[in-house]
Amino acid sequence: MKKCIYMLAPMEDITDSAMRRLCYNHGADITFTEMARIESLAKKEKTILVKTEIPDNTPTWIQLVGSDEQKLKKYLHGFEPAKGFLGFNFNLGCPSLNLVNNGVGCAMIKRIAKTKKIIKIVKDRGYNSSIKLRLGLNNLDKKNKVYLKLIKNVDTDMFIVHSRVGTDYYDSPPDHSVLEECSETGKKIIANGDIKTKKDVSKVLGYGVKGVMIGRAAITNPLIFAELKNETTPTLDQLKKEYLALANKFNSPFKYRKNVLKRLENKD
Repeated sequence: MKKCIYMLAPMEDITDSAMRRLCYNHGADITFTEMARIESLAKKEKTILVKTEIPDNTPTWIQLVGSDEQKLKKYLHGFEPAKGFLGFNFNLGCPSLNLVNNGVGCAMIKRIAKTKKIIKIVKDRGYNSSIKLRLGLNNLDKKNKVYLKLIKNVDTDMFIVHSRVGTDYYDSPPDHSVLEECSETGKKIIANGDIKTKKDVSKVLGYGVKGVMIGRAAITNPLIFAELKNETTPTLDQLKKEYLALANKFNSPFKYRKNVLKRLENKD
């Protein structure tokens, strides 16, 4: 199999510092914080700021959503990068109506000029940037290849392509065939969407992508990265003990512990 970068996807109320470190300890090369709204960060809302904290050297991108340039500048003015900080990832894929109705999330995919501006703000401050996107809000957007237009016209460090549109449910099969034309742009492309097995990884690598991002499959099995890399893995009991030790170390809120542990109980 070709060399592959393995990434843990950002997931609300799941991927806090403890979960990120757990997956990093077992094969994930790169992790992402939960999505945080730029407006809330600019207001210094503590509950949102804590989501972007990187308390150790786990390689982590901070994921942001929003389009307000002035508020982004305000947030970055007081930002101090932690040791594990890799850069800022912008969410152009979330299909939530609360975001879409405000022109962000999936709705940002067609806003190329705006996207270029927020990327420039980050770059001007010397930070890396990346984008996570879907194929569009709907099938018409996909047909019009809005995702490809954005990839071609925006200069950023990598694009994580979730091969679904905003109106797709998670049981809708992702269309990874689009990854080939995305890779042909010469940009660094990462595949996302129902990647669970070595066969899945091999398939998307065949389209020219540089890595894979795994989300839901990693919730019930944080060892998936190690397994895909053929690395040695601990027992379930050992994994739970390791997670709880990390949760205590990083003061994970109860809801995070509950969300992670109940899913570990269902691990095959």
